[in-house]
Amino acid sequence: MRILFLGDIFGRPGRRAVVSRLMRIKAEYKADFCIANGENAAGGKGLTFDSAKEIYASGVDVITLGNHTWDNKDIFSFIDGNSRLVRAYNYPPGLPGQGYTALPAPNGKKVIVAQILCRLFMSSVDCPFRRVDDMLREIDGNYPIILDLHGEATSEKVAMGWYLDGRVTAVVGTHTHIPTADERILPNGTAYISDVGMSGPYDSVIGMEIGPATKKFLSPARQPHKVAKNNVKICAVLIDVDDTSNKALSIKRISVDAPEVSNE
Repeated sequence: MRILFLGDIFGRPGRRAVVSRLMRIKAEYKADFCIANGENAAGGKGLTFDSAKEIYASGVDVITLGNHTWDNKDIFSFIDGNSRLVRAYNYPPGLPGQGYTALPAPNGKKVIVAQILCRLFMSSVDCPFRRVDDMLREIDGNYPIILDLHGEATSEKVAMGWYLDGRVTAVVGTHTHIPTADERILPNGTAYISDVGMSGPYDSVIGMEIGPATKKFLSPARQPHKVAKNNVKICAVLIDVDDTSNKALSIKRISVDAPEVSNE
């Protein structure tokens, strides 16, 4: 099985890039299943019903979220009961939504897509290491497990990668919007990367216009942020999975320019 994982879709430029390019990318790389992080898809913060619908229509099978899950109140209208939407498993009990999902893939097997939030420099959540153990005990069946590890600190992400080596198929880092060059297959068959990057405008400060975002570091006054528009790219990883063992065979970084979106 070949799984494509898109980095954080940022605002309208990110959505338009995915709409314009994803089908061609899936065809070129013969991807069987597609996951995308969408926590910044609506105006750079949160996800709305309409933005989710647009992403699904582009060819994405599952959308994962993150620490901005609750930033747009529209999420409460459709997160429950949505088998194609995953928020962090280690949020406190009682919140709507699900921490993992199991969906069929074209080869007849199911794929488990899960998410865990890290804690360093992030909002308070339950211990990611203890909760991922709980999640793995809860999952029933022998399926490939793709974990979106949403976090700020590379040290915490790397530690989690080693902690889960051989227990999940892939640990794919999201959240920083900066692609890292540390993709590898760990000794026991888990694919790992600290951050897959962003699907959005790269002439920016992690997706926002440069001027206002820079002023934030120069003045305590609140600055209005706007989604940037230029140098739009889709960043992703392609993971080959052994259908018998569910171990990862390879992981490859992909970066695709979307100039037609930058020129809109």
